[in-house]
Amino acid sequence: MKGCSKHIQQIAEYIDGELDEALCTRLEEHLKECNNCRIMVDTLKQTVVLCREGKKERLPEDIESRLNDALKNKWEKKFGKKS
Repeated sequence: MKGCSKHIQQIAEYIDGELDEALCTRLEEHLKECNNCRIMVDTLKQTVVLCREGKKERLPEDIESRLNDALKNKWEKKFGKKS
């Protein structure tokens, strides 16, 4: 996993096809050698496909409300309340 951290930061751009050609080549060379990063890229690609092709379903109202409240509380703990 030598040098993985600098490549991990580039993975989103790589998956979206927005990574500079030279950086893309370096990342692909790294992926040939690093099974962990290759698994991460493959998993993220599959996640993107599933999100794009997935069927949207509505959460039951009570679950949606509890989820929104939980997310709001986490946000406020981390970043503070909106003014």
